[in-house]
Amino acid sequence: MKPNAALARFYPIVPDADWVERIVPLGVGMVQIRMKGSEPNEVKSHLRRALTACKKLNCQLIVNDHWREAIEVGADYIHLGQEDLESADLAAIRAANIRIGISTHDDDELTKALAADADYIALGPIYETKLKAMRWAPQGLARVTEWKSRIASKPLVAIGGITPERATGVLEAGADSLAVITDFMSHPDPDARIVEWLRWANEYPGKMRR
Repeated sequence: MKPNAALARFYPIVPDADWVERIVPLGVGMVQIRMKGSEPNEVKSHLRRALTACKKLNCQLIVNDHWREAIEVGADYIHLGQEDLESADLAAIRAANIRIGISTHDDDELTKALAADADYIALGPIYETKLKAMRWAPQGLARVTEWKSRIASKPLVAIGGITPERATGVLEAGADSLAVITDFMSHPDPDARIVEWLRWANEYPGKMRR
């Protein structure tokens, strides 16, 4: 495995390499690229560009779901949803020296993620989100605290409806990292909103992480 590296306090999730190349120079220390429904060759092309941009500025790249392509290009992390967890070759991912993050929404999914020995656990949606229709009600801060107590030393990523105004409360409830999409994507000035997020992350008490 790659040496353990702290998850960024905040990391954005973006749909393609164009966005990665756009925001990494702002000071982003970790970014996830999520290309749902894209063809493998298109995914590989975007991942190579994204990884090149990240390596130039010491940013970690998380690839959502496309584990085969992530192995081929040498990403830092692969993030798996529960359906992808069923079909992913975890042994191959680990043999490629790539860390694994897994989404969870309920007790059964958390049990599966822990059995897979995920390097981090994600919980969501914390608040109501407009990104997509969710069959889970908002988890709330009490669930964040519960999840953190159950996963012990593993990092906990919170996602869903989180804004800079809510961010500190989510960390204080037990999250280690906040993954964000809609808050900056729907903002009139996405770059400025990301800079605001980075400022918050660097000013938050404790170990400084981008």
